[in-house]
Amino acid sequence: MPLDDRIAAVTERIIDRSRGPRGTYLDRMRKLAEDGPRRAHLTCGNQAHAYAAMGGDKDALVEGRAPNIGIVTAYNDMLSAHQPFETFPARIKEAARRAGATAQVAGGVPAMCDGVTQGQVGMELSLFSRDVIALATGVALSHNTFDSVLYLGVCDKIVPGLIIAAATFGYLPGIFVPAGPMTSGLPNDEKSRIRQQFATGEVGRDKLMEAEMASYHGPGTCTFYGTANSNQMLMEFMGLHLPGASFVNPNTDLRDKLTEAAAERAASITGLGNAYTPVCDILDEKAFVNGIVGLMATGGSTNLVLHLVAMARAAGVILDPADFSDISSATPLMARVYPNGLADVNHFHAAGGLQYMIAELLEAGLLHDDTLTVAGKGLGLYTQEPKLKDGALFWEDGARESLNDKILRPARDPFQATGGLVELSGNLGRGVMKASAVAPERHVIEAPAAIFHDQEDVKAAFRAGELNRDVVVVVRFQGPKSNGMPELHALTPVLAVLQDRGHKVALVTDGRMSGASGKVPAAIHVAPEALDGGMIGKLADGDLIRVDATKGTLEVLTEGVADRPSAQPDLSANAHGVGRELFEVFRKTAGPATEGAGVVV
Repeated sequence: MPLDDRIAAVTERIIDRSRGPRGTYLDRMRKLAEDGPRRAHLTCGNQAHAYAAMGGDKDALVEGRAPNIGIVTAYNDMLSAHQPFETFPARIKEAARRAGATAQVAGGVPAMCDGVTQGQVGMELSLFSRDVIALATGVALSHNTFDSVLYLGVCDKIVPGLIIAAATFGYLPGIFVPAGPMTSGLPNDEKSRIRQQFATGEVGRDKLMEAEMASYHGPGTCTFYGTANSNQMLMEFMGLHLPGASFVNPNTDLRDKLTEAAAERAASITGLGNAYTPVCDILDEKAFVNGIVGLMATGGSTNLVLHLVAMARAAGVILDPADFSDISSATPLMARVYPNGLADVNHFHAAGGLQYMIAELLEAGLLHDDTLTVAGKGLGLYTQEPKLKDGALFWEDGARESLNDKILRPARDPFQATGGLVELSGNLGRGVMKASAVAPERHVIEAPAAIFHDQEDVKAAFRAGELNRDVVVVVRFQGPKSNGMPELHALTPVLAVLQDRGHKVALVTDGRMSGASGKVPAAIHVAPEALDGGMIGKLADGDLIRVDATKGTLEVLTEGVADRPSAQPDLSANAHGVGRELFEVFRKTAGPATEGAGVVV
């Protein structure tokens, strides 16, 4: 099928915009690649230090003829999604040996859990952890002893941080290795119902705790379709996973075989052989367009609007929020996975999953097939799914019909004609709204503003009955320069209750909302942020705000707002406690949301 004209137009626009930085980036990568195997440039003393603890692998490392695979791991045993990585290095090393290669753990990167820090002070470090992960990976790979890299990471900031680093070391081949989702627990709609009951005082903390523990109950990624699982989807659409690797549960034979296959493939695509596949050639403009198409077709997390922009900049590709909106308008919403539906990612995978979606989108001309991937040339390879037969791994054609049309539908008959992400712009600045889970009758909200500088104050106003009306809740000074741009997911139950009471409710913020933000219309990532001179900093209680996802506008209708001075709140408390002291330089240097809110890119 020929490429859809709308997708082609956005792609060409990105290529034109990126021509200078992309060219400079590729020139640098080509020069670094020409230097050949990294270890060849180390002195004997350098190499002795690098191989001292490698036991039986020393001879292969010294001779330099065998590929050496670096492992960058986000393992810790507090994150359910990353706990399975504990056993991966040993499995990878053994698989590498069988393939005539060696493997070393190059280093670890931090991996914090947004589920633990939601609504807590620690969430103010969450976005910046992406840049820390990129920096930590840079340190790990700076030893310059590797021919390819396996990146072990899953969750919210970890994959974007690893991608930024993988692009920076783009002359090295790299494969992303997931751990898979936990098995299904308490249904997500039931968990959401109990959260709302707790917010209104109908149930106590004991029932809330019981529901949360039944939902998040074992090893693997949380099963709702938030940022972590959106990351996994992206890695397949962008060709950095092995086909079908994303949603295989941890601690299964198939998961183990996929990990071993990743090690074998990493050994075969180095510059030492004939299938050299550096990351810089995979992460081109077309790959990022494919990733955005996947994000829209699946109704993925709004956090990726920030992360993809930052990831792309590391590869010399310049994305703009308008690219996301235009691709969304051309892309059908094919999946209903919580919070856009009742299913979880295990149900989605069983219904046909990513292989079905990629096949459908290729057939509809909405994806670039002529991309390079870690599996080879062409995204069509990702319409195949992995299987085991007599203990051996092989790939066969994935489902070509949905096995549950309440979860997954064909591109020609989608749940809705567009992906549901809308760019909003107007006199309040630029922001985005994930409208795919918002009822159409709530796509336009016009109501008086209630101004807050802290999400806890919103909860207090709710409990006091002060928000029991039509209202646009404005939570400002939540951008990267103010306090690190924490997610405001803890507001979702409160705002959902107001909405369920029949009020017209919307959120406007220069902060973030989770991939589980759900059914409440939310204009997020508003830029410029309040601390950077944005109009949102001049709003006052009672100003009439219009949030219009139909026309894509975000406006204050009250006259004279632009002539007011900006609010000057005391933000000193954001500068200390739970490690915030260490991130002052990040807050001072963070870029705007429209450029990915990055520090290192």
